[in-house]
Amino acid sequence: MVGPMSDDDRNSLARRLKVGFVVLIGASAGLITSQGEATALEALLITVVGLAFGALVVWVVFPETGGTGRNGR
Repeated sequence: MVGPMSDDDRNSLARRLKVGFVVLIGASAGLITSQGEATALEALLITVVGLAFGALVVWVVFPETGGTGRNGR
């Protein structure tokens, strides 16, 4: 039988999900820009802006994910 996840495993999973969402948002911004008539530099700049926006979105949507907050259980 499998027990509950440890806090370290939960924090690791939450961190990987957050990074995945940031990369997804940043990459989609860059791909959408590259579909237009943008130069490579413009697409790169928009990708960087998209990554920053993705970090902001993840920070707002997932404020303190990870630990269970159950002390002593």
